[in-house]
Amino acid sequence: MGFMDRWTGTRHPRSGVASRPASEVRAALLAVNGPDVRFVVREGAPEDGADLVAEFEYPALDLTFKTRMRLDDAAHEVRVLEERWEPTADGTGRQYGRGAADKVYRQWETTRGPGGRRHKVETFRLSTQDMRAPLQRAVLGAGWTWRGVLFKV
Repeated sequence: MGFMDRWTGTRHPRSGVASRPASEVRAALLAVNGPDVRFVVREGAPEDGADLVAEFEYPALDLTFKTRMRLDDAAHEVRVLEERWEPTADGTGRQYGRGAADKVYRQWETTRGPGGRRHKVETFRLSTQDMRAPLQRAVLGAGWTWRGVLFKV
């Protein structure tokens, strides 16, 4: 794994894992959907420019994640463009980012405890890994490479 692989978040399957057909990889990625995940994996639309798209939105924090995936059957890899829209540091707008950034987003609430003292309670927590990890497991488990890209899927 070279410098660019680390920078883009590329992961390779373990040696000895047989590559499965593209149809099985697609099915494994779509099977990540379920009641215990916060995001949705769907077929890509023409405007997405991808075969599959995983999306997550949390309006309370003005947060959106989008992972566009293109299956390359010849190279046995899934090309992945991770995008995120998040609030700016001063909270006046949104900023756009792309690539494999490990970030954790939290929301807090101040409550009063039994003794009347105020304390902060975490009401929401999401890491970018919460979305990336199950998708990567599906791809790597099928013997394919998770190839992070920065510009074009």
